[in-house]
Amino acid sequence: MKYERLDHTVLTVNDITATVDFYSRVLGMEVVTFSMLVNDRKALRFGDTKINLHEVGKEIAPHAENPGPGTEHLCFIVSDPIEEVIAHLQAESAVIESGPVERVGVLGPINSVYVRDPDGNLLELSNHIDR
Repeated sequence: MKYERLDHTVLTVNDITATVDFYSRVLGMEVVTFSMLVNDRKALRFGDTKINLHEVGKEIAPHAENPGPGTEHLCFIVSDPIEEVIAHLQAESAVIESGPVERVGVLGPINSVYVRDPDGNLLELSNHIDR
């Protein structure tokens, strides 16, 4: 198999509205509503990737064997300088748990800051480090 990219991932969340607010307001992601058989679903889009949202206890089959809020660690590469990311997070009253700190991403070294979403998922916002 030859892989091109990750198309989407799914987050199981306690409150779709709170999640949509955080990811759109604090992280600047686009909210997408799409129909899937019975009711409208919410997703978050950034670039050519999407995060589908499942409400805990109302997961859409098939789903992870043990879905649950707060079980993810997602790393997002952002084009904004890390200093601007930090300033924006602080302006939105998001608590920076760690960083900036150097880590290793799939394409090499990255500079990362860490925050948590309303469910406690760990979100890593990173820039590539040019060497």
